[in-house]
Amino acid sequence: MNAKTKEYLKKVIVYVLAILINIGGNRLAGLLHLPLYVDNIGTLLSAILGGYLPGMVVGYLTNVFNMSGNPENVYYASLSVLIAVAAAFFAKRGFFKKFHKALLTVPVFALIGGGIGSVLTYFLYGFGLGEGISAPFAKTLLEKGTLNVFCAQMVSDVTIDLIDKLITVVIVFLLLKLIPEKVRENLRLTGWVQKPLSDEEKRAAQSSPTKGFSLRTKIILIITLIMVFVASVTTTISYILYHQFSIQQYTYIGKQVAQLAAASVDGNRVNAYLADGEDVPGYQFTADRLESLMHSAPDVAYVYVYQIREDGCHVVFDVDTEEVEGAEVGTVVPFDESFIDQVPTLLAGGSIEPIITDDTYGWLLTDYEPVFDSMGNCVCYAAADISMTDIRSNGVSFLAKVASLFIGFFILILAFCIWLANYHLIYPVNAMTLAASDFAFNTEKDRGQSVERLESLMIDTGDELENLYDALSTTIAETVQHLEDVRQKGEEIAKIQNGLIYVLADIVESRDQNTGDHVRKTAAYVELIMKQMKKEGICADMLTDAYVDDIVNSAPLHDIGKIKVPDAILNKPGRLTDDEFTVMKTHTSAGSEIISGAMALVSDSRYLKEAKNLAAYHHEKWDGTGYPTGLKGEEIPLSARVMAVADVFDALLSKRSYKDPFTFEQAMDIIKEGSGKHFDPQIVQAFVDVSEEVRQVAERLAHMHETDDANTPEEKN
Repeated sequence: MNAKTKEYLKKVIVYVLAILINIGGNRLAGLLHLPLYVDNIGTLLSAILGGYLPGMVVGYLTNVFNMSGNPENVYYASLSVLIAVAAAFFAKRGFFKKFHKALLTVPVFALIGGGIGSVLTYFLYGFGLGEGISAPFAKTLLEKGTLNVFCAQMVSDVTIDLIDKLITVVIVFLLLKLIPEKVRENLRLTGWVQKPLSDEEKRAAQSSPTKGFSLRTKIILIITLIMVFVASVTTTISYILYHQFSIQQYTYIGKQVAQLAAASVDGNRVNAYLADGEDVPGYQFTADRLESLMHSAPDVAYVYVYQIREDGCHVVFDVDTEEVEGAEVGTVVPFDESFIDQVPTLLAGGSIEPIITDDTYGWLLTDYEPVFDSMGNCVCYAAADISMTDIRSNGVSFLAKVASLFIGFFILILAFCIWLANYHLIYPVNAMTLAASDFAFNTEKDRGQSVERLESLMIDTGDELENLYDALSTTIAETVQHLEDVRQKGEEIAKIQNGLIYVLADIVESRDQNTGDHVRKTAAYVELIMKQMKKEGICADMLTDAYVDDIVNSAPLHDIGKIKVPDAILNKPGRLTDDEFTVMKTHTSAGSEIISGAMALVSDSRYLKEAKNLAAYHHEKWDGTGYPTGLKGEEIPLSARVMAVADVFDALLSKRSYKDPFTFEQAMDIIKEGSGKHFDPQIVQAFVDVSEEVRQVAERLAHMHETDDANTPEEKN
């Protein structure tokens, strides 16, 4: 026996004890002749400690087992089920943690047990008083004449139930205080086939949005429709069979009484009875016998003997009742309309089938049996009227019993199906849905945690759902691993790409003997400027991490067009002539054309787009006096405006064949002077704000360049 089975067994034992507490309390109250039920203590304990389902099962089975004391108890099982539902509801909201709040539940339990129970009792006993604990009190109220039957039953039941449920709640509250918290937690009935969810996770799982009806709603609707359909069909068929059987019983009683009445009448004296009445010897004896026959069964309403003639029914005997005095012998009673079709047969002395009528004398079943003389002639008919009024009240009682049994059983089965569906279907499905929908792909850590969260569900339903979970877990884990492989390959490609960019930039630089480590320094300055701009909220909508990375990575290509400038112009030791400068300026458009050609060869050309902007427009000026197109202000792409500051600043710091390097402070002052003319003022301000970081980069890269220059070509290779 595994641990889970042992745990369930312990809980079942506790719930069995709860049933015994219910039965024991009820029997003890009976032995002490207390006008109380005391049969819901175990039900409340089970509902509070175990949840809806255990409480309902305990309540229902208590009534079933209590049938040994009173078979009628089973019809009140639905009330115990409803009380268990209410108790679990209140327990979930903490009503039984404080005594004053626990007392607030008493009226609710009393309304269920007393109020609804009173209505049920009224119908169970055919619109009459019940015969249980509350009956004496109800009869007392009824005898006072101030209340009708229904109200007397209601007041009696609710009053007794208020006292009963008050005692029950007090006992339950005291017992709960004696049970340790750890034991109470272990008594809750759960059916987890996965890692247990917290209350918050369960609420999230249950409230998972759907386009249409939720799975839980569909299950409830299907079960409800099936059970209502089955109950309706079964109840209808049962009622029809009950009604037919009742009529057969009444027909049998009527025929038996009528036949006995016919046998009691001396056919040879019928005419004498009609002529001289009670003076004929034996008349009174026969009348007394007929009267005793009428009282032989409670449903016999009337017994009489008629001689059928053309002018009507001639009374031979008509037994008096408490409500109606019998007709005098010889009286002619007109034919009832319901018998008109049978008159020819009756005049001929034939037999007719029992007739059911509902007229002046109520709902009656009438059986006519012929009385013969010694010659075999039919001289009259003995009749018995059987009252069928009880069929209606008994039918209502029958339907009330069936409905009571069905409602309790239906709620119990529905609760069990919901409980089973929750733990074996809804919670696992929604837990997988939440884990999958909350899956984070942002970082390697997030992806790892998301996979662990899904795998930690540990769904073990042993059916197709577990297969789905295993497949989903495996697929997502493999997808994440694939994404990680793709990410690593992407990083490798990005490194190769950036490396190729620097190689290409180095090739261009190697032709220009004046630039040194220009591309690396300008890229570093660009990164410092853009990060500071982002920090200060400048162009925040544009300066995303991806955009900044694209600019920094493509910055080394800003002078790619110099590859098309002749060496004589590119490395001229002095200042360029106007014609030479015109040729030099073409490196911007040449760079744009080179990168445009590269963009046509790749599908993702995002970073190349910015590389093109850098190459084409990094010599444009804020006031519109730059080249190659004379753009001004924000017409110049942001990346090119940033590069303009970095490019000029590095040129100022660098030694050229035609000039000595400026000091850091001098270069910074020149950049400031160019604000609003050559450069974007906001970019200049951001550059100034990170001047210390710029100084550190300049010094570090200058030192690296000096170290490289000190090495021999062999050492470089």
